[in-house]
Amino acid sequence: MRKVALITGASSGIGLALCNRLLEEDDELHLCLACRNLSKAEAVRDALLASHPSAEVTIVQMDVSSLRSVVQGAKEVKQKFQRLDYLYLNAGIMPNPQLNIKAFFFGIFSRNVIHMFSTAEGLLTQNDKVTADGFQEVFETNLFGHFILIRELEPLLCHSDNPSQLIWTSSRNAKKSNFSLEDIQHTKGQEPYSSSKYATDLLNVALNRNFNQKGLYSSVICPGVVMTNMTYGILPPFVWTLLLPVMWLLRFFANAFTMTPYNGAEALVWLFHQKPESLNPLTKYLSSTTGFGTNYVRSQKVSLRCQSEALASVLSLHWHCHGSCHCFLLPPVSELWASSSC
Repeated sequence: MRKVALITGASSGIGLALCNRLLEEDDELHLCLACRNLSKAEAVRDALLASHPSAEVTIVQMDVSSLRSVVQGAKEVKQKFQRLDYLYLNAGIMPNPQLNIKAFFFGIFSRNVIHMFSTAEGLLTQNDKVTADGFQEVFETNLFGHFILIRELEPLLCHSDNPSQLIWTSSRNAKKSNFSLEDIQHTKGQEPYSSSKYATDLLNVALNRNFNQKGLYSSVICPGVVMTNMTYGILPPFVWTLLLPVMWLLRFFANAFTMTPYNGAEALVWLFHQKPESLNPLTKYLSSTTGFGTNYVRSQKVSLRCQSEALASVLSLHWHCHGSCHCFLLPPVSELWASSSC
């Protein structure tokens, strides 16, 4: 029986590279592309099948910034499949990124220049907006929409006799200083992307604590510094022309500069081959590339278990407060987390 992997944000960037790499590893795999743009998804499917004719590729229309779209897409997935082996939670946005010029030039001439380039810490702000569901767009797209997708697909994911994996695309830009349980949507700050990725790391810990016994395991990865449409939108083209040679050179001093989507997908592909029950639930896996272009995976500890439980409970509360327009048969996650101790 073919294994099934569902990938959100599969039509471009790291998601597209992941699709190609997974089929290179196992051309008998059944890929399910969860994308909001059907025409782009169809073009990706045709290209994948042309290069991997023995594979199976299915498309499901899904916009993770819309709860109605997530629920409808999940319903379609449940009609097509009896189980999911891998759920890659990859879709994400960084809307209207603005560079802090002062911090940029100060960082260039500091001892932290490599750290600055590899994490973008303190460099980027974003102008967020509110979605039709009443949530901040970055929060709903990067975190909450995926959280609801997991809940909707639980019947396909939870099989204690044959574990399934949740694999989140997080970031080195995930910073505790940009996240607050009192403002989980980051309505009062200017770095919603960093906040959403830190929240992703926290939620990953809570998911493992509460779902491992059901055969569902969660992991987070960072793809490194990857040049995608999202990245290129941060600076004018002429600036990238000047910076790219420097960034390639920095690969000899820091392993975070993966640069291409293919390299950035390294940790995602590595997790595809792992037994999820053998993984450390308090670890983030980092795609890394040496100066000579060799890809490998590093690990980094994540913690703050108590805060992760609180976040999961708050997410559930948000969901049940906004879920009146949908029908949900699953028990509230808040009951699971409220009954657990840190």
